Amino acid sequence: MGLVGSLQVVVLVALTSTATGLDIPLEVEQPPTIITYTSGPMVALPFDNKITIRCEARGNPPPEYRWTKDGEDFVPPYVTTDYPDGTFVLHNKGLIAFKGKYRCYASNKLGTAMTEEIELRVPSMPKFPKEFNFPVVVKEGEPIILECNPPEGMAPRQIYWMSSDLEHIEQDERVSMSTDGNLYFSNALQNDSRQDYCCFAHFFKIRTIVQKADMAVVVKSLKPGNESADAGNATQAPPARIPSMLLPSGVQTEKVLLRGENLQLECIPQGYPTPTVKWMKMGDKLPLRTQMNNFGKLLFISSIHESDGGKYMCKAQNSAGEVVHYFNVIVDDPPKWETEPPHSQLTVIGTDVHIKCSVSGKPLPDITWRRNGDVIIDDPGSNKQVFDDTLVLLNARAQDSAVYQCEASNPHGSILANINIMVMNMAPRILTRDFQEYAVVQGEDIVMNCSVFSSPPPNISWAKDETLEIVKAERFLAVDGDLKILSAEKNDRGKYLCVASNTEGNSSITAVLDVKDSTKIVYAPQDLQIISGTTAQLMCQAEVDKSLLGAFEVVWRKDGEEIPLSSEENSRYFMDDGMLQIMSVNLSDQGRYTCIARTILDEDNATALLTVLDVPDAPKNVEILELKSQRNVCLSWVPGSDHNSSVTEFIVEYEESQWEPGRWKELKKVAGNQETAEVALQGHLNYQFRVYAVNVVGPGPPSEPTERYKTPPAAPDKNPENIRIRGHLPHQLDISWEPLLPIEHNAPGLEYKVSYRKLGVEDVWKEHLVQRHSFVVSNTSTFIPFEIKIQSRNSHGWGPDPKVATGYSGEDVPTAAPRDIAVEVINTTLLRVSWTPAPPATVRGHLGGYVVHWLRKRSWLEPNRILDDRKMLFFPGKRTLAIVPGLEPFSEYILTVNVLNKKGNGPNSDPVTFNTPEGAPDPVPILTASNAQKDSILLVWAPPLKTNGILTGYLLQHHLVNETTLEAVVSQETNITGADTTQWQLRGLEEGSLYRFHLRACTRAGCGPPLAQESRTPVTAAYLSPTPAVAPVQSTKGVLRSNFLTQGWFIGTMCAVALLTLVALMACFVRRNQGGKYAGTPPPSSTQRQDMVSMEKVKERENLHSDAESQGMKDDTFCEFSDSEEKPLKGGSLRSLPGDEALGDSVSRGSLDDYGNVGREFNEDGSFIGEYSGFTHRGSVSEPSAPRPVKA
Repeated sequence: MGLVGSLQVVVLVALTSTATGLDIPLEVEQPPTIITYTSGPMVALPFDNKITIRCEARGNPPPEYRWTKDGEDFVPPYVTTDYPDGTFVLHNKGLIAFKGKYRCYASNKLGTAMTEEIELRVPSMPKFPKEFNFPVVVKEGEPIILECNPPEGMAPRQIYWMSSDLEHIEQDERVSMSTDGNLYFSNALQNDSRQDYCCFAHFFKIRTIVQKADMAVVVKSLKPGNESADAGNATQAPPARIPSMLLPSGVQTEKVLLRGENLQLECIPQGYPTPTVKWMKMGDKLPLRTQMNNFGKLLFISSIHESDGGKYMCKAQNSAGEVVHYFNVIVDDPPKWETEPPHSQLTVIGTDVHIKCSVSGKPLPDITWRRNGDVIIDDPGSNKQVFDDTLVLLNARAQDSAVYQCEASNPHGSILANINIMVMNMAPRILTRDFQEYAVVQGEDIVMNCSVFSSPPPNISWAKDETLEIVKAERFLAVDGDLKILSAEKNDRGKYLCVASNTEGNSSITAVLDVKDSTKIVYAPQDLQIISGTTAQLMCQAEVDKSLLGAFEVVWRKDGEEIPLSSEENSRYFMDDGMLQIMSVNLSDQGRYTCIARTILDEDNATALLTVLDVPDAPKNVEILELKSQRNVCLSWVPGSDHNSSVTEFIVEYEESQWEPGRWKELKKVAGNQETAEVALQGHLNYQFRVYAVNVVGPGPPSEPTERYKTPPAAPDKNPENIRIRGHLPHQLDISWEPLLPIEHNAPGLEYKVSYRKLGVEDVWKEHLVQRHSFVVSNTSTFIPFEIKIQSRNSHGWGPDPKVATGYSGEDVPTAAPRDIAVEVINTTLLRVSWTPAPPATVRGHLGGYVVHWLRKRSWLEPNRILDDRKMLFFPGKRTLAIVPGLEPFSEYILTVNVLNKKGNGPNSDPVTFNTPEGAPDPVPILTASNAQKDSILLVWAPPLKTNGILTGYLLQHHLVNETTLEAVVSQETNITGADTTQWQLRGLEEGSLYRFHLRACTRAGCGPPLAQESRTPVTAAYLSPTPAVAPVQSTKGVLRSNFLTQGWFIGTMCAVALLTLVALMACFVRRNQGGKYAGTPPPSSTQRQDMVSMEKVKERENLHSDAESQGMKDDTFCEFSDSEEKPLKGGSLRSLPGDEALGDSVSRGSLDDYGNVGREFNEDGSFIGEYSGFTHRGSVSEPSAPRPVKA
């Protein structure tokens, strides 16, 4: 609700004597008021260094202090400067002299206030007096009283009766200690005689125990005839004695107690036999809180009240008679205020002042009235009149202003109240600062103060914007003169006027109110689940009024407790821009986190739940339960806490003490919802088990181990596994197996029975018992099959029936070679080889595969030069066909095949001779364009490094290039038939144009890949009509013009000669190092030639400007072979071909030295252990028009 116009609220503050207490601001002159003082009694302990007695009062002018001790003026020996008041300090030394009752007086010109009496008690150090105790001599059956008379001292006090050996004196119905500390014997027995009855007094507060001198008791026995005699003579039972009271004396005792104290009534009788004691309350039942202590001799009622008063009786009786004692219990009250102490009063001159001192107590307290500490004497002529518990000041005057004291006393204590009476007429005095500024956030309540002091009480009104028009508003309330605005709104801001007036005058102040935007959390922290040990991040961002940014802060609390944020290195809590980071989270960090965004005016909060995920706790109470046998047990456990992540599985581990003590191994896994696991155990082991749980966080700690569990011995449960049958020598059978683990022995004396016989023939089992895990059979035939069985046995019997394994005896090198070797040349570099396998009996072992060897005898380019370039390839497995890559074109080869087993290579087959066809040449290594004229350019090149056949000439293509689109617009080609031609003059070109040139070397098999170059014709001032002509430049001879030295063609020719010399040197170097690259393609068709004109422009430009030598080096890398341009062979392997060209296993590369002739073997599975070598050049070859088979 908005405030329209102005607001006026009128408040009348009642300052009468009965309504409220007087709270006068200290700015106004006033008499002293005691605000703090030491309440008595005070007890000075021996180890206290000092005693501080405080007295503090407020008043205007500030009060002065004085003290009395036991009613006499007292000057404190040392007034402390630690308190600016009447406090003084007494030091421990000589403290006994200051024992007494003190009273503090605080005075100024308007009156004197005083405190109640403060009693200081200084107990002396307790001790028993030095005395000699005569022995107590009694006859058997008579009573005994051993007096302790403990010294006075600081309560509480505990009394013990003990012997000199510090053994407690046994107490019962006959012997007991009273509350006064004396030891009572209802009747004496002979065994009560001893010399060391000791009384000890223990004072807890001063940590002191004192001991009385030993006392002796002599009990004389009775002779027959009832004559007494010393102990040791013949005795008889004491005569019966009628009960009487040892404590208390007389017939009746009066007991006066204060309400709330504990009632103790005690009756200790004497007599023989020992009397029993019973209690009752006359005319009523005993309270339900009644307890019977000290063997029924002590009646105890805690915290008595008035209804517990009355007459009680105790009765002691035995077979000889009875005795009774009465207690008159009176419950009194100390003085106390019936409601509250009388209040101070402010009144105007001429009124009657009533001061009522309403007190209660039992007996009824006496009331003493004082004025400024002096007793008021009842004077009928005075205006001060006392009526029972009320003091009346008639027609009060200003000089009646003072501090009046009401003190109520009875035998159980006294209470005192100071009442400030101020009689005056005074205009309003506003104590609140003028133009006090207030701030509140929108929607909250605000109270603007207007503290006023006046007499009579003022009328207080509030108005806004200095208008006096009264407007009623529900949101504006008057509270004791202050203005309270509920749910403040933005339009409530502004100035407010407080006006106070009475009959003596008026006064006013202005208050300024500002309404600000509330603080609001806009991004609250979200509930978070996090794994223990990681970092948790809780984000909290808030909006706040800009004017409050200086006082804005964000604090975090965990479960209601504020989180201390520290910059120390060991602190795990960090906060940055509202984000709380908790480093290395652990389980103790789990809880509710509250973000509090606050200013000096308001705050907002948001809470998120942080859940910490951790590994599960260890299971508990792991127990072993036997099932069908001692080797089949069930383990049960109680899962521990899963720490907010469900257990996925339990893992049972075992440890045995015989073979690997201390090493824990996994035995079984069970689902996370199970709490039991059935396990089968090995025999003859001493187990213990433990269990741990696993959740998504990880494995938890293991449980405590179980007690040891020993299993009985038994026959083996299994036989050896992984039987390996080999023949390291040709006439030997080697048998080995994985032995049983030690824990699988099940009993001592483990050994193995090895049984073997030939497979496929009538043969008997031969058996041997061994303790090792291998056995050798000698003098066998080479590579024949055997059946083998291995069975385990120990001292308790045989293992299960073994399974039969098969294997072969030792191998030897093959004795025969493959036959009918046939080769089929697929293309210039690829060959298909086929053969007829060697007879199986001649292999004499597991077939490893076949090795193809080939020798390059000569190149038909240099037929007179004999080569010795040998290579080989291994083809694993059983096969009759192989593809051989990596041949050189236009060469003569010799090829052989041999079979291979683990022992090595067999003999080579009959050799087969074949030739490879010509191939396309390599690209020319260098191409340069020089001597550019307006219509001609000279091209110079070097022949290809590898011709792969007989070079027949070159194919030259030149293209006019559109320099904008980089596309060829006009293309022409020229066949150069001279194989020795290394330069060519192109004529008929357009002036100032860009040309691209492609040059290929050609053999009868086709032309090789092109080499590209670009050049531009120059622009001249004089235009000459070009004559298209293309002619080879075969020599430098011809008709020379007179100025030929200055002609462009002459300069170009000389440059070409220099380039040719350089190319020749490079070619010799490259040929010597067998570098370079070769490839062959069939001559392009006319359609293909037209397509060649359109090529990728950017790639061509890059190739045109690449260095010829570096290009050759890049090409000299490992290559891939294929039987056609569309089917490349990856790496050094040949994939399976369709139909009869299937290759089977992949081809491996190796050198001849890697095979059987040098002792190399295959693995048991027949895998190849060598590698093809010598495969150094790359390229692609075209498939010939028809295969050319060659027969041996």
